[in-house]
Amino acid sequence: MPEVLANEQVAAGVYRLTVGGRFEGKMGQFYMLRAWGRYPLLPRPLSIFNLTEQSVEFLYAVVGEGTRIFSALRQGDSVELEGPLGNGFPDPAGKTAMVGGGIGTAPFYYALQQITDADLYLGFSREAYLVDDFRAKTTGNVVVDVGGIILDQIDFGEYDTIYVCGPHNMLKAAQLRQRTSGTEADVYVSLENRMACGVGACLVCSVECRDKRKKACTDGPVFRAEEVVFA
Repeated sequence: MPEVLANEQVAAGVYRLTVGGRFEGKMGQFYMLRAWGRYPLLPRPLSIFNLTEQSVEFLYAVVGEGTRIFSALRQGDSVELEGPLGNGFPDPAGKTAMVGGGIGTAPFYYALQQITDADLYLGFSREAYLVDDFRAKTTGNVVVDVGGIILDQIDFGEYDTIYVCGPHNMLKAAQLRQRTSGTEADVYVSLENRMACGVGACLVCSVECRDKRKKACTDGPVFRAEEVVFA
């Protein structure tokens, strides 16, 4: 079973977990993680923060019992991983922007290893973290906003491809911004839905789309912004 190499607290309630082993994955994909016995019943989905030949890293916030258990992991502890899962971000066309809100910044660190000239927009509600690490990954512009609305910092008309990851209301606002700005950019949103199995066998992560209901774990978590029906 894979073992923890490090579990560093990078901000209040936010941790960077490194698990040793040979793993794979595309930008925007995720793993299902479990570090306990019978309780909690279900594993937790975490997007790939970084991937090397010796390890995979995850950036997570403590929001419940599962992530609280993750935060107590120490070097040498065992972790069960299943993945990579999901579709991930498609390859971009033209000038690219990545927009992350809070823990939604996580998938873009790995994405910047493949799109090294993307502009990056990082939004935080209270405290910014790992900004210097992100800056080192891109030759593009990096914009940081703390306590405001990160979407207000980006002109959708300047880009050909825009990736957005963050809380529900932020993704809904990005969809509205796409529709009202007149942009021709391809806008993709990565949903943070609750998941149970991670492989499409249940309906916990069901997503209402324009044509039919889909599953965030297998059809997503990345969707074209215009196809999702946000409540």
